[in-house]
Amino acid sequence: MKKDILQKYFGHSKFRPLQESIVDAILDKKDVLMILPTGGGKSLCYQLPTLLMDGVTIVVSPLLALMHDQVVALRANGISAAMLSSMQNFEESREIEQKLIKGKTKLLYVAPERLQNEYFIALLHRLNINFFVVDEAHCVSEWGHEFREDYRKLSLLKDNFPDIPVTAFTATATKAVESDMASQLKLKDPNRVRGSLFRHNLTINAEHRIKDGRSQLMGFLKSHDGDSGIIYTLSRKSTEAIASYLQGKGIEAKPYHAGLATEEKNRTYADFVADRVQIVVATIAFGMGIDKSNIRFVVHMTLPKTIENFYQEIGRAGRDGLESKTLLLFSSADIVQQRSFIEVLPETVYKEHARHKLETMVRFANSESCRHQSIARYFDDSIESCKDKCDNCLVPESSKLEITKAAQKILATIYRTGQSFGLHYVVDLLRGSKDQRVIENNHDSLSTYGIGKEYSKSQWLTIGDRLLELGAVEIGEFKVYKITAFGAEILKGKHTIDLKEVRLSVRRTEKKKIEFSSEYDENIFEKLRGLRTAIAQRHNIPPYIVFSDKTLKDLSTKMPKNKDEMLEVHGIGEVKFEKYGEDFLLLLDDL
Repeated sequence: MKKDILQKYFGHSKFRPLQESIVDAILDKKDVLMILPTGGGKSLCYQLPTLLMDGVTIVVSPLLALMHDQVVALRANGISAAMLSSMQNFEESREIEQKLIKGKTKLLYVAPERLQNEYFIALLHRLNINFFVVDEAHCVSEWGHEFREDYRKLSLLKDNFPDIPVTAFTATATKAVESDMASQLKLKDPNRVRGSLFRHNLTINAEHRIKDGRSQLMGFLKSHDGDSGIIYTLSRKSTEAIASYLQGKGIEAKPYHAGLATEEKNRTYADFVADRVQIVVATIAFGMGIDKSNIRFVVHMTLPKTIENFYQEIGRAGRDGLESKTLLLFSSADIVQQRSFIEVLPETVYKEHARHKLETMVRFANSESCRHQSIARYFDDSIESCKDKCDNCLVPESSKLEITKAAQKILATIYRTGQSFGLHYVVDLLRGSKDQRVIENNHDSLSTYGIGKEYSKSQWLTIGDRLLELGAVEIGEFKVYKITAFGAEILKGKHTIDLKEVRLSVRRTEKKKIEFSSEYDENIFEKLRGLRTAIAQRHNIPPYIVFSDKTLKDLSTKMPKNKDEMLEVHGIGEVKFEKYGEDFLLLLDDL
């Protein structure tokens, strides 16, 4: 029965990893806590089981745009769904409520704020609710990166409806955030599922930004002609400046930031979703929960403030599972700016937490380790090296320098100073600093004093960062550097340490461009995409809701001749075929 529903409404012949176990847990009326990366198919995990259950599912979601997209997509699949929000007038809201009471709706989407409304809680008590869904559940946790006060109050679900299961879904969460979510939502012995954070179709690249980064951006965009993408930047002013620059280069781009009129933001969002605009240049105000599946790239023109932000933002690319690329451009100026934002905060645990998160992001940007591994490690996950899905894993050995002796100098200095100082102090010693604190501590008499003049201070700090990345040192209280067991082995000469030559160079060299081969017919794909656009305009829905890019590419490869063959194509089920199948078969028959 599950497989029949999966094929009929969602067009899939089998579940993705972990999906079926969550569906089964929901059908068994258990509380659920699921952490699954963007593109892993979280929505299906709760959309499918409600079709096999009596009653309505209440979905708590943080953004109106996200709720609207989900409802449109569900209706396109023949599933009765609705949302209650400020977007509806009184008459529309009353009509939705009547359908709910009569049991004619399977999924209802609401914002967390609505659950503070006594009238709405009273309405829920009149309904046959099968289970609650808390989407983007990391917003519950004060240790998360997008904490929202109204999410914190969602414990009221269990307070008001103690016998109704609650399922929580998010793409990213550390173990601390996961624990906080379960506690705050008062989940009862939840079925916990944590998917692998490795997005196999995403290639992650990071480069030091040269000047304003525009030449690097244009070089990156050469391999994305006509593709949909998002460019993130830090300020409202820069979104408009970069969008204008791209427009001058003949690229369809629009800015998006919180200072724009609501109508303009909505128009830009709609144009992007409908493929009328190729690129949106945005602040972080854009994109959370966006359901557009064919975003092929994400660029960061400045350093994000946290790994969580970065991972969630790059996760907006390649939701259809097809190859997509990301590029992070950063500079020391970004770090200074992000720190200035933190320093105006009151001195609290949260402020120290923000500092730590920024330092982690800085180390990630400069890291030479597999970027997918680094992200997984941050979220308490463990994966094998991606091998060819990040810039670091693609760097040839010839571009690396052995820095074992330099590493030993740092480690020896940390040891000889009693592992009681920060990295800057250690580097000052190596370079023979006459700083008063060095003299007062009598550290100018140490054997390692002044033995590191071959490198500048910034280069020594880079070598120190490399040791931190490798786990040779760790940062203790008050930012004191301490040697780990692995660091001790380096001191004894048991390991060789290397570093990208470019990190110690003044000038940045051009990185190798990564090209992906394609096995589909591009001409047929473009004709299918034209038909998809026409159908979307006719039905006033986004093109990706008709069929995803992955479906179009599968169509161009398999070239189905009839309904049975078309139902073998990725993403095409009975409902989608009845709506759009014949139009595509006619086109394919003419090719």
